[in-house]
Amino acid sequence: MDRREAILRELNLFPQWKRRESPVPGEAPAADATVQPEPSASIAPRGSATGREAEIPVVPVEQREPAKAEIRKAPAVSPVSGVDGLDWPQLKQRVSACTACKLRAGCTQTVFGVGDENADWLFVGEGPGADEDALGEPFVGQAGKLLDNMLLAIKLKRGKNVYIANIVKCRPPANRNPEAEEIATCLPYLRRQIELIKPRVIVALGKVASNALLGKDATLASLRGKLHDYNGTALIVTYHPAYLLRSPSEKAKAWQDLLLAVDAMPKA
Repeated sequence: MDRREAILRELNLFPQWKRRESPVPGEAPAADATVQPEPSASIAPRGSATGREAEIPVVPVEQREPAKAEIRKAPAVSPVSGVDGLDWPQLKQRVSACTACKLRAGCTQTVFGVGDENADWLFVGEGPGADEDALGEPFVGQAGKLLDNMLLAIKLKRGKNVYIANIVKCRPPANRNPEAEEIATCLPYLRRQIELIKPRVIVALGKVASNALLGKDATLASLRGKLHDYNGTALIVTYHPAYLLRSPSEKAKAWQDLLLAVDAMPKA
């Protein structure tokens, strides 16, 4: 067993998924016994004798209760400024000394990012956890180990043509998701990193990173499986490694996302 096969087995991806070759024109594609059949798209209740969808009563418009509009006051946000012309040393210093939001007061240190500063590949998570806060490097611990295996599965390696960063540079308390104003405050740092790196493909890990980079408020399911654009750079959305540790059955879907990212990489 070679190393790549061992990694795929650890990710629960071998031999369930394999890449298909493009079919020869005029020739029907051969059946692939290793690919699992797609689950039924039916939404009929399990055990239904007819297989028909459950009937949903239709309420006339005039009888429906009007929806109550939720009025939310927009948070006062002051994104960090003056980062547009900074080089790498200047940007690192600015991040290290930053106190622009409340997260800095509750973390051990900022977590800037790590890897090849001229990388073709950029992987972006949401924010540092406890291990990252302690070591000052993104994606360490079990989630980092899984990310490293995901990289190896597509013949990449941390630090070699790969850069890893987060949406926010400081650990949110109790590993909660960063709040909207915290993201808005810190995002200019990541945007400047992207400008300096000039990656050819960006992989957004999880809903928080995906929505922040794309400027959307969408579900992960609606964003996966598509090729997105970030200022002219291909962007692929997949699951966060920490989520995959909790839901290993989703690893096969993450593998599809990685293959999509490989296909999106511009050919030299």
